[in-house]
Amino acid sequence: MKAALQRAILFGTPLFFLPRAALAQGKSFVDRIRSGVNTAGAPAGLTQSAPLEVLIGNLINAALGFVGVVLLGVLLYAGFLWMTAGGNVDQVKKAKAMITNSVVGLVIVAASFAIANFVLGAITGATTGGGGAQTSP
Repeated sequence: MKAALQRAILFGTPLFFLPRAALAQGKSFVDRIRSGVNTAGAPAGLTQSAPLEVLIGNLINAALGFVGVVLLGVLLYAGFLWMTAGGNVDQVKKAKAMITNSVVGLVIVAASFAIANFVLGAITGATTGGGGAQTSP
């Protein structure tokens, strides 16, 4: 009885995850891919009608965000090194240097973000007759 129940659970559970059959005609595969890409890109401002300035601004913001995450990871690793130094002076010096460098890097990334938003806002305002950059943070 127990083995039969285990087999039923083992082979029956995947059936819940199988897609259900839809008896309706929908869009073609290519149309579904295109609409999915447009839907996914819309919150980021990456639609087919997005101006070049907005695309560039969003790419710059994404790159700076990625660099910021990497620097935050380095900062956490340096803190871990410092906490696990166990009195090793060389390891503490290495951790302090990494923390200093990552804080300087974070300041540079924040300044780059501000400069990029200002410049792209000025370009967008100059080319469209007003307004600012529509880049998302």
